[in-house]
Amino acid sequence: MENKILVETSARHVHVTQETLEILFGKGHELSVRKMLSQPGQYASTDKVTVLGYNKKDPNGPRPSAALSILGPVRKANQVELSFTDARSLGISAPVRESGDIAGSGRCTLKGPAGEVDLEEGVIIAKRHIHMTPDDAEAFGVENGDVVAVHVKGQGGRETIFGDTVVRVSPSFALAMHIDTDECNAAAAFGEVYGELCFIDGDCDDECCCGGEEDHCCCEGEDHHCCCEGK
Repeated sequence: MENKILVETSARHVHVTQETLEILFGKGHELSVRKMLSQPGQYASTDKVTVLGYNKKDPNGPRPSAALSILGPVRKANQVELSFTDARSLGISAPVRESGDIAGSGRCTLKGPAGEVDLEEGVIIAKRHIHMTPDDAEAFGVENGDVVAVHVKGQGGRETIFGDTVVRVSPSFALAMHIDTDECNAAAAFGEVYGELCFIDGDCDDECCCGGEEDHCCCEGEDHHCCCEGK
């Protein structure tokens, strides 16, 4: 297998429970598919919800808001995934977390045509990650929970190394790396973009992860090492 992974940009979105969905849109409401996503069984629904943040300059003033798509199917817990730019514009303090790790995370209000739901936690900045099947993980020599770095060649000469990328392994996944819109813009990762694994768990090889090109290394004439680590 080639050491290449499709890099996809995951824009801001919301996951909701069936209970929350019915409060927002009315009793008996169900999500309808607008577009299937790359991960099997996952889809962007036809529904959007307004996320209300907090006016930090004037707590009594109008609350900043944004319309976010709801992804389906419904989940066991509510979760709002933003970029740092989104979070700042909404006045929300959100931590970088893996999906599902929402304890003590950011709060907001979800507003739909039929009602509102105050979330005391659930708003996160999604930690960049790679979805793999068990066969993919074996081919790449990684395991679930491993932390890797990925070298991405974006447009316009922008090459970026994304460290601290978590590997997530499940038979229900399809091979793809997910970054948010801030990360996409920084790397100019527009259109069909692929990344290559650099190193695993901070353990660099003897040569630079960028293929041994000196201008990508930070060693400055010392023994060649990966520029991701700054050793």
